[in-house]
Amino acid sequence: MSKQHIKMSSKEKGHTRTLALMVTSAATGGTLQYGYNLAIMNAPTIFIQNFINETLQERWGMQLEVFEVTLIWTVIVSIFSLGGFMGALVAGPMSIRFGRKKTMLLNNVFLLSSSLLALLSRTAKSFEMIIISRILVGINAGISMNVQPMYFGESAPKHLRGAVSLSSAVFTSFGVVLGQVVGLQELLGRESCWQYLLASNAIPGIIQLLTLPWFPESPRYLLIDCGDKEACLQALRHLRGCDVSKAELDEILEEQNETKGERAKRPWDLICDRSVRWQLISVAVLSSAMQLCGNDSIYFYASYVFQEAGVSAELIQYVTIGTGMCEFSTCILCNLLIERLGRKMMLMGGYFLMTGCAIVFTVALSLEHIVNWMPYLSMACLFSYILSFGMGPAGVTGILPTEIFNQTARPAAYTIAGSLMWLNLFVVGMIFPFLVSGLGQYCFVPFGAVCILSAVYILMVLPETKGKTLPMITREFYQLNYRGEEKMDFEGKQACYQQGEIYCSTAL
Repeated sequence: MSKQHIKMSSKEKGHTRTLALMVTSAATGGTLQYGYNLAIMNAPTIFIQNFINETLQERWGMQLEVFEVTLIWTVIVSIFSLGGFMGALVAGPMSIRFGRKKTMLLNNVFLLSSSLLALLSRTAKSFEMIIISRILVGINAGISMNVQPMYFGESAPKHLRGAVSLSSAVFTSFGVVLGQVVGLQELLGRESCWQYLLASNAIPGIIQLLTLPWFPESPRYLLIDCGDKEACLQALRHLRGCDVSKAELDEILEEQNETKGERAKRPWDLICDRSVRWQLISVAVLSSAMQLCGNDSIYFYASYVFQEAGVSAELIQYVTIGTGMCEFSTCILCNLLIERLGRKMMLMGGYFLMTGCAIVFTVALSLEHIVNWMPYLSMACLFSYILSFGMGPAGVTGILPTEIFNQTARPAAYTIAGSLMWLNLFVVGMIFPFLVSGLGQYCFVPFGAVCILSAVYILMVLPETKGKTLPMITREFYQLNYRGEEKMDFEGKQACYQQGEIYCSTAL
């Protein structure tokens, strides 16, 4: 009995270790890049603005006005989002053609090209190279933000699916902290080193290139998309570190049966498909809300925000690191709680808390010239806002398409969700500094409105997906998609499925 217990224990350790290493390898060159490239642009703001001015003066003898330099700087920062939009558009087709793992490896071509351009921009005296570099690194982030959660969700067992998928958000927030630390004046945040700071994102990409080939492709992709049963079983054994359970195989086979004979759907097919209408609306609403709530723009323009809150210029770079640490710590906490509290509770609670923080922050900014301790309350609200974002929206939003769409619809769903996320990030990134200066103490009112509307939508529409199989989740959405109509076709489809027969017929 004791030998059997030791054997089971070692299998469990092997299972956890393999998954953890796979997650670390994929995310280091994946969603970590998104957070890292958000954060590193804050430290060299003044240096790059001076570089733009000096370059134009040397070329054409032009001296730009302050608002013109701010506009070019805003384009450099926000063009990252347009690159991400382009990456989101190609992520779906690439993940179908090359598979999830190969797509992430090929994605590093954009990253390394971007790093090279950023490194040479100062020598070439070309700020245009920085713009192109930001577009390329945005494409890299757009692809990884879509493909990595797909890879994790399809590779993890059901009872760990939420925690493994949520690790994408953990690495995103870790990338933010890492970028803020590397951007300190004591490291690469000096005037002489800003080009090395922009090119430093190549290091995580190289780590992924060296480690990810040792891990298998997504088992669901191998079986459902490629029809390779043996490769699927081999991938499952590698990831689990033990024999594959019949229950897990049955779940994959059930999904294969439901998508049998279907080709991978395109975004337009998904938009026209009534059977996934509310799934698509939910993903679109929550992906948009994730950016329209303004949280990620705080990292773009942390200096502007903290100046408005009354923080002294000398302390801003250190206070900014605190914002990243807040989201990083809450993402880890969310990872531990998601399988207990569920997706719906984490999302809804996060947005309700953010609404409260936005209200208090607005009041604090309005009274900061009357009450001398109000700037401290403003900072506390800002940190609480980020903490609330990390507790739910930051992580749970990214895993929803994996849980509520089947294999043929999943890439198209991620394409739509990613496109909306990046377009909204671009819009908010462009208007954020003008919003702060134009609305002043009321700058967080629009973001608070987005948060409360999102929380109400989640409460009224989104079902809980914790611990449920895809057919169970689909059945719940069916009530919304065909409200008031006969359910005969749907139930008939379920009744025709005989799990035992499919299990035998596939020779698995």
